[in-house]
Amino acid sequence: MGTRRQFSREFKLEAVRLVKDRGVSVPQAAKDLDVHENVLRKWVRELEVDPQQAFPGKGVMKPEQAEIERLKKEVAKLRMERDILKKGRGLLCQGLTVKFEFVAKHRVAWPVNLMCEALGVSRSGFYAWLVRPRSRRSREDEVLGTHVRQSFVGSDRTYGSRRVWHDVLALGHRCGLHRIERLMREQALRARPRRRGLPKDSGARSAIADNILDRQFVASAPNQKWVADFTYIWTAEGWLYAAAVMDLYSRRIVGWSMHDSMTSQLVADALMMAVWRRGKPAALLHHSDQGSQYTSEHFQELLKEQGITCSMSRAGEVWDNSAMESFFSSLKTERIARKVYRSREQARADVFDYIERFYNPRRRHSTVGYVSPIDFEKAQEA
Repeated sequence: MGTRRQFSREFKLEAVRLVKDRGVSVPQAAKDLDVHENVLRKWVRELEVDPQQAFPGKGVMKPEQAEIERLKKEVAKLRMERDILKKGRGLLCQGLTVKFEFVAKHRVAWPVNLMCEALGVSRSGFYAWLVRPRSRRSREDEVLGTHVRQSFVGSDRTYGSRRVWHDVLALGHRCGLHRIERLMREQALRARPRRRGLPKDSGARSAIADNILDRQFVASAPNQKWVADFTYIWTAEGWLYAAAVMDLYSRRIVGWSMHDSMTSQLVADALMMAVWRRGKPAALLHHSDQGSQYTSEHFQELLKEQGITCSMSRAGEVWDNSAMESFFSSLKTERIARKVYRSREQARADVFDYIERFYNPRRRHSTVGYVSPIDFEKAQEA
């Protein structure tokens, strides 16, 4: 294959003038100059379109071509910066170490100088950090970060920074709450936010007992004050109703019951479980709302048989039983809201697991000093 012929700008201009100014036909001029007719016609068209910038020379682009190439490079750079910032979402407000760790991790995917520019750090600073020995605090953060993730995952991803902090303190590490918050942000560990909507009251009930509790949600000893309520859980088979009884002394769920119907037997079974577990209390106050299940003759007779004093919330005042409302809010936020139950039995097993294997023995409760209800009771007995 022969070498491709090249022509100077002057040659091309004179060839075009031969056709345009001197009246020589394209075939004759092409034959005289020993070039192909199509090549000569192309030169003629180029000069007609842009007399000033035609035939820029070897390796030189026209201004519009150079602008297109520049814009292509700029678009490619912007796309990489977009991908970098998308991947490193939230890093712009972080410290240098976090940014440098990101650059080190992704320098195979993107140019180092581009990542440093996007994150607002210097390239020389990154390379200096790369060879610098790790600080003691950085090594401690790595250990703490592992414990933070273990605590968060162990809580079924429900713990916020304060409960995780108490877990880390219990392991013997000394650190502040803000440090735990930072380590959780760096690992994108975020607890499911609590729902804040107030429950709707279905209507006023005839009050059969006064509000003796009067929002005094503290008790100096076990089995002084119990609060009770029930909620409903949707499954593919229909509603499952779950009732619970809480001891305000430790916030422990001492009785619970689950049925597929909303009857007085549902709340009665929860009460009897509490009585069997805790023994028949000598002087106990039982507080609930004015739901028909609690105002029923069946349940009221049961309270009298057990020698339990009845207290009830005022109609429409959900804050009168806020401790129990808080428990059901935690149950739904931390467990039920993330599940789809195919059967009532599946929902029943999951609620049982939450109460007996997580909430009572393990979940740190802010009201009792960030220990679990069972641990609180054991500590008070010791």
